Amino acid sequence: MENFLARWRRELRGTFSANSPTVPQWELDLEKGDDGGYFTPESAAWAVHGSMTTLVAGIQSLLLQALHPGAMAGVFDHSGYKSDPLSRLAGTIRWIFTVTYGDTAAAQAASNKVLRIHAHITGRYTANTGEELEYSANDPHLLRWVHLAFTEAFLASHLALGGGIPGGADAYVADWAVAGHLMGVPDPPLTVAELRRQLAGFNPELRCDQRVAETVQFLRRPPLPRSQQRGYRILFAAAVSTLDPHYRALLGLDVPGLGPVPLPVRRAARVVLGVVHRGLGKTGPSERAARARRRRLGLGG
Repeated sequence: MENFLARWRRELRGTFSANSPTVPQWELDLEKGDDGGYFTPESAAWAVHGSMTTLVAGIQSLLLQALHPGAMAGVFDHSGYKSDPLSRLAGTIRWIFTVTYGDTAAAQAASNKVLRIHAHITGRYTANTGEELEYSANDPHLLRWVHLAFTEAFLASHLALGGGIPGGADAYVADWAVAGHLMGVPDPPLTVAELRRQLAGFNPELRCDQRVAETVQFLRRPPLPRSQQRGYRILFAAAVSTLDPHYRALLGLDVPGLGPVPLPVRRAARVVLGVVHRGLGKTGPSERAARARRRRLGLGG
């Protein structure tokens, strides 16, 4: 049993670090820096991103992003998400945690790195109007959609499955607008009402086509270690159940049944998240590094 638990913890950590055998150096480096960063330990961003609900939010965010054909074209034309999904996941986690927990210079550098990668992601796609449009991953319009999808998914997942948010939901939207600015999104939303308004503005552009269906199928059953597959199915079900009904209908998804699992989806998801929390530890390396940096700078930890 001890060997099984050790292997499970190792596989679990590997899933989020592209199978790194140790804590990635970039997480340890978050202890460096000359200021407290954009957010404090009392912030809404720390509360949401330090929660296990991010595991559900990540799935939901990808489901939402896939609905825009421009964003979907960039993934299909340039991403190796099917052949190497863990590397893409690890890269996304690195950006999120660096912006959340790093000092301002580290957050800016991480965002600029993503923008440099985006500069090579260009092509053409067919809009819902039938018009052939050029796309660029750094197009402010597509960047806005990705930012809105991220904010919506992380907020919805945490409100459904997590604890409280300091300052409430509006505080989280306002906090994460910082990331929007860093990524070149003009006037990102600062309130839930504005988030909803900007999301609704994209409705005419969204669709579910064969590419989206393939992405949904991949997200439903990604190539995870056997020890994680059942838990992941529950988290996928939770991601679908916490989706706004409009997007769930557009994706053609129903809340998946859990087969022999006797608990309702959200309660079952909380059980899985609790187990993962125990496996990964109460506080992640990024947060520990950020607190150490703050103590070094006399900002409190």
